[in-house]
Amino acid sequence: MQIRMLILAALFAASAPALAGEKVEYLNSGKVVPANLPFSEAVRAGDTLYLSGQVGIRPGTMQLVPGGIREEARQALTNIRTSLEAHGYSLADVVKCTVMLADIGEWAAFNEVYRTFFSAPYPARSALGANGLALGARVEVECIAVRSG
Repeated sequence: MQIRMLILAALFAASAPALAGEKVEYLNSGKVVPANLPFSEAVRAGDTLYLSGQVGIRPGTMQLVPGGIREEARQALTNIRTSLEAHGYSLADVVKCTVMLADIGEWAAFNEVYRTFFSAPYPARSALGANGLALGARVEVECIAVRSG
């Protein structure tokens, strides 16, 4: 356990100088989630954009689109694209996605939709089954994007 703590401390110390000079911006475009929610749509640190998780809501509302996993996945990924573009990024800038599924058995259906938004080389990705996603959603996706340049 001590070795793990030392490794983590060393990694943090090595990255601290780079992070110390980074300007951090807390962003809400108002194009997807209502602005009165207690979180930022995205946070930009330097050239990296951290997007909050998106579920398949109709923009500007807290209402999920009907139709199940495929329609919710399509809307969640559309919302991600909208947020990225609102802050000067694109889907091509995404380097990592985390996918939370209410039913991990819907993994294949999610992948069908995901492939219509991303192409090779694909971002790194993690997926997990989750119990009790916001608003009763079937899927939530969060992403990290890095502006290439």
